Amino acid sequence: MLPGLVAQCDWGCSPSKRWLAKARLQGDSIYHISEPRRVGDLDGFLARIQCEVGDDACALIGFDFPIGLPANYAKKAGIRSLKDFLLIAGQGDWAEFYKVAESPTEISLHRPFYPFRPGGTKQRHLLDALGAASIDDLRRRCDLKQPHRKAACPIFWTLGAMQVGKGAIVGWRDVLAPAIRDRCPVSLWPFDGSLSSLFESGRTVVAETWPGEYYRRLCPTLKGNKEDRGQRTKAGEELFRWVKDNHLELCSELRASVIDGVPQGSDAFDAIVGLLGMMQVVLGRREPGEPEEVRKVEGWILGQSPDEDEPT
Repeated sequence: MLPGLVAQCDWGCSPSKRWLAKARLQGDSIYHISEPRRVGDLDGFLARIQCEVGDDACALIGFDFPIGLPANYAKKAGIRSLKDFLLIAGQGDWAEFYKVAESPTEISLHRPFYPFRPGGTKQRHLLDALGAASIDDLRRRCDLKQPHRKAACPIFWTLGAMQVGKGAIVGWRDVLAPAIRDRCPVSLWPFDGSLSSLFESGRTVVAETWPGEYYRRLCPTLKGNKEDRGQRTKAGEELFRWVKDNHLELCSELRASVIDGVPQGSDAFDAIVGLLGMMQVVLGRREPGEPEEVRKVEGWILGQSPDEDEPT
């Protein structure tokens, strides 16, 4: 079945940096895409998404924060299942997991995020405390360098423009973990199975997404200049062609916004591109990815090929 609602959350530590774009299924095969909005209150967020489609349809929602743990770290910490771990993170022996370490002496397997602030901090502090031989030991397979991009910032390093750890803390602690603990009808891809097997009526499927993975396929001329409104306008022309070729519908407000370079800013633009990247997978234009060996702990980015030699 096709999901009745496909949504992309462009994520950030600050509420002002979180934008949500949605595509709703109209009839049997046409998706109507609305203008992105702020995510808003996180309390009960996934339950509200499912309420939008009801018990007779399913929802697919993507978040561009990491959903998974590095295999080397998980092995040392004794973590065999991400979903099981989310039930105990922030509690008991793991009470300080979400608390970012302020000094090297505070870093441990139970408190791996570092540093709290800049000044005298080094990634070597993280490596030594977590028993990692290299920084790649703190990356997941999907984070490693590929021909078309640099390696992603390790989840536990929380400093710099490319850091993703603080966003992951908010996403895990305030969105994913509460939904799992409350036994909401939520499935995590790829941890709960292949994507197609998870599309069941009355369920919300959560996947990790990354707009950067989709830019090179949907609007390759942008080349990382998404902060420039004029460049977003040019990239919009490429997006319009893809939308037309795949029989999607844009609401009039969204069409006008894209023509105008998405004046809401690059975060809202990321949400739009991220949603269209998800639609490539939903419509069968691209495989989900999901290599078998990452399904329990590491996770995967939706639509990223496991083949690192894939041409761009």
